[in-house]
Amino acid sequence: MGLFSNEISTKTMVPLCRQLATAYDAGIPILRSFEMVTSQSRDRRVKQVITDISDDIKQGATLADATRAQSKYLPRFFIELMATGEHGGRLDVMLRDLADYFEDKLSIQREVRRALTYPSFQLTAAWFLGSFALGLLSRLDFNSTEAFSLGDYFAWYAAFQLRALIVAALVFAACVVLSRLGVFGWIWGAGATYVWPFSRVTQKFGLARFFRSMSLLTGSGLRIDHCIRNSAAVTANPYMERDLLKAVAPVKEGSTLVEAFSLSRHLTPTAREMILIGEQSGNLEGSFQKVSQMHLEEATHAVNLMVKVMNVVIILVGALVVGYIIITFWTRLYGAVFNELGI
Repeated sequence: MGLFSNEISTKTMVPLCRQLATAYDAGIPILRSFEMVTSQSRDRRVKQVITDISDDIKQGATLADATRAQSKYLPRFFIELMATGEHGGRLDVMLRDLADYFEDKLSIQREVRRALTYPSFQLTAAWFLGSFALGLLSRLDFNSTEAFSLGDYFAWYAAFQLRALIVAALVFAACVVLSRLGVFGWIWGAGATYVWPFSRVTQKFGLARFFRSMSLLTGSGLRIDHCIRNSAAVTANPYMERDLLKAVAPVKEGSTLVEAFSLSRHLTPTAREMILIGEQSGNLEGSFQKVSQMHLEEATHAVNLMVKVMNVVIILVGALVVGYIIITFWTRLYGAVFNELGI
């Protein structure tokens, strides 16, 4: 659970799915598997969610209905694959696939965080050092006869950073509220989808998740329009989801996947080619899996490129700030000297 969503985090879903898959593979009934997971989990919310699912099943609900009742907390992908596995009699396969999926997703998230750690440190250092230098420069007066008080300046600077922290806290709180209302995803998604180089990272990771989901859902025997609808939600980007959902209506009308996805702007040429190969060979599941892996590899390269671009931008901004400070300092100093000499 996070501030921005009630949904169980990927980090928590990894052991949950792996424990369920291991227990069910060992021949333990699903209800008993849920009980084992509940006893081993340290997360109170997860325990409550699994307990509620177990109680609903004991009262006669299907696994699909019981998990959908917890849609506020469980990822949509988890719910759909559990329902599909129950319906098709392949719950063991779906549980293993879910465990692999969330492990891969967690690996992606950690890779992105690791790649952004150094640029984040640079931005933080640039903010504090730059604001300190610019503030100092603005308070220096070479024409004044009063002595400059470094203590007074540090007091001013501390007050300035406190005001900045309050503003940042208010912005963060607004983001949390907007996220709870379902608005923040559209605001954040606009920049992540259409601003380079973030757009390339968003597209590649989104398509990797989409086709991984398509591979699992088509392999489970789910109708292709349902596969598209559920997989589009896995992209975690409202703009990509809306774009990919354009293929649902043509598929229902009998169009091929290649024709249906011709309306999508976010699909890459490689993805279109692999869809065509999958339809012609009759192995859509395998084609989707391959294109997912390809996009995942491309996403890793896109992250590296994004980090390099951010490093260059930060260095350029730092250089501009330093240049401004140096030029302004010496201009003021020489101006004061010339005034003193009457030049």
